[in-house]
Amino acid sequence: MSEETNNGRGNYFEKRAGTDDARFHVVTGEDTRWEVKEEGVREAVYTTDDKDEALEEAKKRAEKNQSKVIVHGEDGKIEDQIEYNQ
Repeated sequence: MSEETNNGRGNYFEKRAGTDDARFHVVTGEDTRWEVKEEGVREAVYTTDDKDEALEEAKKRAEKNQSKVIVHGEDGKIEDQIEYNQ
């Protein structure tokens, strides 16, 4: 990914941070752990050894915020998206 693309996406996430539109991503973390990351927040908001557990946590947070869950595979590619609209 080019530096320009990285910057564009980073700015996109920063703009969404703390807004009702902030989305929750289920991604692989360090040491085969799974993380829930909120757009615009550097640190994971939840970490576990189990992908299904991370997905359930992301769903709870997204439903509460009327937002979206984006599920990534171990390769980083998007596998699924779940929307919780008002």
